[in-house]
Amino acid sequence: MAEKPHSSSSIMYVVIAVAVLLLVLLVPLSKLGKGLAPAAGGDDADQRILPVARFELQKAAVSDGKPRDGATVYAKVCQACHAAGVAGAPKTGDKGAWAPRIAKGAGELVKSVLNGKGAMPAKGGGADLTEDEIKAAVEHLVGLSK
Repeated sequence: MAEKPHSSSSIMYVVIAVAVLLLVLLVPLSKLGKGLAPAAGGDDADQRILPVARFELQKAAVSDGKPRDGATVYAKVCQACHAAGVAGAPKTGDKGAWAPRIAKGAGELVKSVLNGKGAMPAKGGGADLTEDEIKAAVEHLVGLSK
């Protein structure tokens, strides 16, 4: 049996039927979506799409040009690692950890700070520190650890 070719009118009926079916299904769905969205102008969309964290640049504190004492340098730079023993740094006040270092002399300790040692970067990470400030900080830290 030979098939008869489709007439253009039967194809048109199928296209119209599909279009009507789509309209019947999509119109109620689009109305449902409008009920879920907040009203324009009165929502807090800007707050909802803020990032989880914020990064802000601030101006670095500028020194007044006066040398800082050892306690100040320790509090601003050294304490971050030495108070808790971060990355193998000897803890402030740990006499056992500091005794061999103190025995080498203050000059060796200052040299270690200036050049960096182990995980400690040069100048302990305080790039703006002068050699006199480093000496004062070493003296302060040694005093706390004797």
